[in-house]
Amino acid sequence: MFTVTLRILRRAPRLKFHIQAMATQSIQNEPLFDYTKDSPERVKLEEALKNLDGQCEEIPVVIGGEKIFTGNFRYQVLPYDHQTKIAKYHLADKDLLNKAIENALSVREAWDNRPLEEKAQIFLKAANLLSTKYRPQIVAATMKGQAKNVWQAEIDAAAELIDFYRFNAKFALEVVNYKPIDTQESINTMVYRGLEGFVAAVSPFNFTAIGGNLAGAPAMMGNVVLWKPSDTAMLAGWTVFKVLQEAGVPDGVIQFVPADGPVFGDTITASPDLAAINFTGSVKTFQHLWKQVGNNIQNYNTFPRLVGECGGKNYHLVHPSADIESVVNGTIRSAFEYSGQKCSAASRMYVPDTMWPQVKERLLEEHKKIKMGPADDFTVFMSAVIDDKSFGRIKAYLEHAKSSPNLNVVAGGNCDDSKGYFVDPTVIETTNPDDKIMQEEIFGPVLAVYAYPEKDSKDIIQLVNKTSPFALTGAVFAQDQTFIEEASKALRQSAGNFYINDKCTGSVVGQQPFGGARLSGTNDKAGGPHYCLKWASPVAIKDTKVPLTQWKYPHMKE
Repeated sequence: MFTVTLRILRRAPRLKFHIQAMATQSIQNEPLFDYTKDSPERVKLEEALKNLDGQCEEIPVVIGGEKIFTGNFRYQVLPYDHQTKIAKYHLADKDLLNKAIENALSVREAWDNRPLEEKAQIFLKAANLLSTKYRPQIVAATMKGQAKNVWQAEIDAAAELIDFYRFNAKFALEVVNYKPIDTQESINTMVYRGLEGFVAAVSPFNFTAIGGNLAGAPAMMGNVVLWKPSDTAMLAGWTVFKVLQEAGVPDGVIQFVPADGPVFGDTITASPDLAAINFTGSVKTFQHLWKQVGNNIQNYNTFPRLVGECGGKNYHLVHPSADIESVVNGTIRSAFEYSGQKCSAASRMYVPDTMWPQVKERLLEEHKKIKMGPADDFTVFMSAVIDDKSFGRIKAYLEHAKSSPNLNVVAGGNCDDSKGYFVDPTVIETTNPDDKIMQEEIFGPVLAVYAYPEKDSKDIIQLVNKTSPFALTGAVFAQDQTFIEEASKALRQSAGNFYINDKCTGSVVGQQPFGGARLSGTNDKAGGPHYCLKWASPVAIKDTKVPLTQWKYPHMKE
């Protein structure tokens, strides 16, 4: 385990030595709690969940450490009981957002000039707080506010966010250890600055860890950040922000600014000081922000960096040699865990027609065992989808499936929003591999299956590659090594995270850096060493020790 003794690191003379040791020390991913009945972690979590019952946290805008209750507010509700309010959050308008930009810029230079070692130490402390003191609270807030069962909340809000902060510190410190080549005449060094301006972080509802990382990674590298948390993950985002404050992130370095999406986008893209946008969300929104940046490009002090992750239409490709149990269990998890609301969730599957009857039978057997209900029920596998907009979008696809002659609903297909936004885990057969249900992102618990002719197992690879405009995750199930090699090569551009004989969800920080291309985003690989450099502006410094005695070149001598 990658740990640091904070008391020792506060001793200035020994600080550099210990931080350098951190950069070379091996680290491990945060261990996961199982939350078995009567376990200590289960008892603490149940208490944290109980403490949220009947509570509606009032969440302010925070600018420069000042809490601002604007009076313009909205409510976050429980997705599985939408009459129950869990948070009342105030919104920043254009004037407040500009105030946040001004305040952030006022502290930017001082923050950027602090040694990276000190900044990394703050986020290591945040990781330790999340691992211990705040673990029950952040898991409980994610379970209730985002309707995640206990396991999904644990791997997200606890383990992944902790891993982001610890691995980012490790990777960042490794980067600054790079030493350019010296010569007899000069000493060469690299300095890693933050970006000149501010970073706008726009986070999604589906992963608490993503929100904490979108704001945290740029800040660790010396940037100041305006963080717009998701409306439907507000309580968890607020909890993360308070942890960062307690860990020592200075006022103004990360501004917590809930805001209406278009107001936030219009304001940050109009500022000449915009240095970057760190975004996770829909393709449409990211394209709109990109267009706004393009339209304002002549007004900026620097070329803004645009980092985005926008989802996918992820596939499981099954070869006749595949292990059926791996296919079935991997697909159940990947398609239906967290109600299919992962960017990486499997939503299309290709199975040989000769295998489909057996795969179908096993899928339906396991499908019957899936329990759906309130997220704070420890016996459920999945809960409600996030809100009424999501529910309506998924419902439209289910109606399409029921009315189309190309489609046949073989499991699930129903939904009910009378109390919560519940959608059944659904399996749909299609005879048309180009039906929109195989091409468009649904972001719900809906799996479309195309049973392809077994004789076309090689040709199917190209169909998988060209069907969707996304390229986030994909998986190939096969025991035939030749097919695996052929598929891996032919599907090279189809996924940023590619899996062999495993489900296409579940990337782990430090193990599978995450991101995709095409309409899935800019593939900057959060959770890997490349990501930190995105938030740094390097300076190469040449210090020449030999006097310059002439300006003429040798070849100019007569």
